[in-house]
Amino acid sequence: MYDCNLPRPILSAIGDLVDLQSLDISNCSTYSSMPSTIGNLTKLQILVITLCQFSGPIPYAIGQLKQLRVLLIEGCNMSGRIPNSIVNMSKLIYLGLPANSLSGEIPARLFTLPALLSLELDDNHFSGPIQEFDAVPSYMMRLRLTRNELTGDFPKSFFELTSLIALEIDSNNLAGSVDFSSFQRLKKLRALNLSHNNLSVIMDDEGDNSSSTYLSELNELGLACCNITKFPSILSRLSDMSYLDLSCNKISGNIPNWIWEKWSSSLVHLNLSNNMLTSMEVTSYLLPFNRNFETLDLSSNMLQGQIPIPNASAEFLDYSHNRFSSILPNFTLYLSKTWYLSMSKNNISGNVPHSICNSSLLVLNLAYNNFSGTFPSCVMEQKYFGNILNLRGNHFEGMLPTNVTRCAFQTIDLNGNKIEGRLPRALGNCTYLEVLDLGNNKIADTFPSWLGSLSYLRVLVLRSNQLYGSIGYTFEDKSGDHFSNLQIIDLASNNFTGNLHPQWLQKFISMKKYNNTGEIISHRQGISYGFYQDTVTISCKGSSMTFERILTTLTAIDLSDNALEGSIPESVGKLVSLHVLNLSHNAFSGRIPPQLGGITALESLDLSSNRISGEIPQELTNLTFLTVLNLSNNKLEGKIPESRQFATFESSSYEGNAGLCGDPLPKCASWSPPSAEPHAESSFEHVDIVMFLLVGVGFGVGFAAGILMKTSWISRWFHPLVSQRRT
Repeated sequence: MYDCNLPRPILSAIGDLVDLQSLDISNCSTYSSMPSTIGNLTKLQILVITLCQFSGPIPYAIGQLKQLRVLLIEGCNMSGRIPNSIVNMSKLIYLGLPANSLSGEIPARLFTLPALLSLELDDNHFSGPIQEFDAVPSYMMRLRLTRNELTGDFPKSFFELTSLIALEIDSNNLAGSVDFSSFQRLKKLRALNLSHNNLSVIMDDEGDNSSSTYLSELNELGLACCNITKFPSILSRLSDMSYLDLSCNKISGNIPNWIWEKWSSSLVHLNLSNNMLTSMEVTSYLLPFNRNFETLDLSSNMLQGQIPIPNASAEFLDYSHNRFSSILPNFTLYLSKTWYLSMSKNNISGNVPHSICNSSLLVLNLAYNNFSGTFPSCVMEQKYFGNILNLRGNHFEGMLPTNVTRCAFQTIDLNGNKIEGRLPRALGNCTYLEVLDLGNNKIADTFPSWLGSLSYLRVLVLRSNQLYGSIGYTFEDKSGDHFSNLQIIDLASNNFTGNLHPQWLQKFISMKKYNNTGEIISHRQGISYGFYQDTVTISCKGSSMTFERILTTLTAIDLSDNALEGSIPESVGKLVSLHVLNLSHNAFSGRIPPQLGGITALESLDLSSNRISGEIPQELTNLTFLTVLNLSNNKLEGKIPESRQFATFESSSYEGNAGLCGDPLPKCASWSPPSAEPHAESSFEHVDIVMFLLVGVGFGVGFAAGILMKTSWISRWFHPLVSQRRT
């Protein structure tokens, strides 16, 4: 049964088909538990259930299917433990329960099922240690426990599974040491993956004295994050490696030439990233791989010189975070199949050839290099090019193209170049755009309110340009959604003027909702190992901070260093998920809206260098996550609130406000009667002052401070009047 809707009565009725020998249910909607009547199908030999939304555990009655040879339940949201009754299936040759939500310890007796050839329990929540077991005799050929939560030592019993062809236990929490030489007992082993645990794999370099049959069949090896310090010598004796992942280790020195010489016709995937490699043993920077080669990841090392390029185009190329200084002038000729190319954070200079646009790249990341010359407009104009374009931190010049029609970009990051001119209205065609960062350029234009219709836009950074005019939206934009999904907007250091429209802030719908999911804005393209994560640099907590991963919980508004005026809109208080608010270095006046106290997630608030007056609202003490507060250089007055976070801020948060007092500034002076004037006072003046004093006694010291201001006001305005009456 395929693509069907299975109500529970029909699902239960399947148990009446007692002569059934094979049952395949795929991609069916059910949303109920698996019925125990499945145990009635005692003649069943094959049971395959995939991509069906069940709930609850695998029924215990499934153990009654003693004729079953194949059991596959994949992607069905099954939960709970594996029922112990499964060990009764003595004829089972394949058991697969991948991509569910199963938990608890893996029953040790599963490994000893007499006929079992393949056990796949990957992508679940199995936990605890794997108990040792008696594996003799065993015919198991494939064991896959990837991406669970298993702990404890690597079980020694696995070395007794001498028929194993593939052993994959990567992405768990196994700990301790494993002697790599112990795997020599598994003479048939072709694939071994221990990556991404807490293991230390001990390499015994035995040189040429080791047995010629030592893992001689091995062609896939994953030892990422296994505390290895050198290339295993066994690798130099293997002739047909197709997959090698030694990333995230402590390997230093050269990349040996036997990688290119011995495996040029077999290698498909090579990942040596996150090590301490400094150079490569090559005779040519065109690496001699065949057309099946897919992945080369050399990122996060200390490699220097020229970037090596596979002569047969690979799909995924990552050279980022190294010290490369050059690349073949015609490197674009070798990108015909490449969809991911990253050379970010190197020292590469020169121009990017126009031929880059002849490729079918989905991700192009050349950030933080020394590329120069005219901005390659074709990368935005070519309809077959790109989901991710990151040329951040280079020296590209010129203007952005206006001929952007079929735009599929999700990220455009050109921050820190020398781009000038206007913002092309054609960017409004980029329907799927999530991140637009054009900060630190020379763009001269008005605020792009027309971008507000992009419903996926999360990050808009236009800081440090030459933008001018008011911030807001036009009459046409006032209806419907407007920047409805925006979580970061940075317009700092431009020439914006005028008032901040209250209704403009009310359009930020996503900021008006609490978001605690903490998901990372990322873009996965095609192959699971190839992904790109956006970065952003914003002014946060008093300094410039770069976020290498943008979480959906990171919300920020930075309008600092402009010429905005008028009062701060009360509507900003409705942005309850806001974490960073920076309105400093403008000309805002009026009072601090008490509504700001409703932004309970706020961590950084900067209103410094404006013309804000009045007292600090007591409501701001509700901001219990506030770690940075800057109200300096305004016209604030009165007593500083004392409770909660305000007890942690230093005097620098308030300096430049002559009327403020209280901790951490000097204490507020208690009221004292004014000194007598040298001239005689009239009864009119005397009575007015006494009246204020009597009211002060009724309301306490807090109001008495107000009497001092009233007294000076009376002296300033009434004294001339009294003098006139005397004359």
